[in-house]
Amino acid sequence: MAKSHKNWDEDDVRINKSRQFGSTNKTRPRTKDRPDYSKAMTGIIIEVDRGRVKCLINVNNSHGLITAMKARELGKKSVVVGDLVSIVGDTTGDEGSLARVVAVQPRKNSLTRTIDDNLKDERVIVANVDQLAIVISTTNPEPRTGFVDRALVVAYDQGISPLIIMTKQDLANGDNFLETYKDLEIPVFKTVKSSDLSELRNALTGKITVLIGHSGVGKSTLVNNLLAKNEVNKQVDDQQSSYRQTGDVNEVTG
Repeated sequence: MAKSHKNWDEDDVRINKSRQFGSTNKTRPRTKDRPDYSKAMTGIIIEVDRGRVKCLINVNNSHGLITAMKARELGKKSVVVGDLVSIVGDTTGDEGSLARVVAVQPRKNSLTRTIDDNLKDERVIVANVDQLAIVISTTNPEPRTGFVDRALVVAYDQGISPLIIMTKQDLANGDNFLETYKDLEIPVFKTVKSSDLSELRNALTGKITVLIGHSGVGKSTLVNNLLAKNEVNKQVDDQQSSYRQTGDVNEVTG
């Protein structure tokens, strides 16, 4: 088959007139102007569930709970429990409403954990922590100085105030163990199942507190008693029980 040959000239070239110099038919130019979020509300993240978060906001001197999603402009920046964020959009908190988290304020501190036992791969799990409550029991399991020492190092390194909660006081006396930390003047709270927790509750009120302790020391019982709940309806992570961490869900419990 013979090939077709054609002499091309300027009439055969299709020109986009919107791109011609001096054309009045131009597309909208790009702008460097960013959205104005000066009137955004400030809230604190109390739950992270995949792409949605729950935020506590202050409206007319009372707390309101809203659901929001991370705005696209935040990119890959993580949002964790304890973060102070700027929120715009539907902040009514009504059923089906959805606001947007458009900015994350700088964190004063954070706690991390390794992923899949990879010591080099860490992720932030909670931010802006005020207190680290080290939960130990008098027996079953026995208290360990190594665990308490490591927790104290983390607390002091991040500028977090530590406190010790010793459970199961009805089963054994843990005073000898606590003597080790007497000179550090760390607040100590001793509890049993029927304890009056008003003093401890006062120490926790208005602060972000992370509870850390081995499995079996009574964190679940302690958290639910503090919340005055009769049934255990919160799963408590073995290492952080200031919030629930189940799969992709992190949640403040008190």
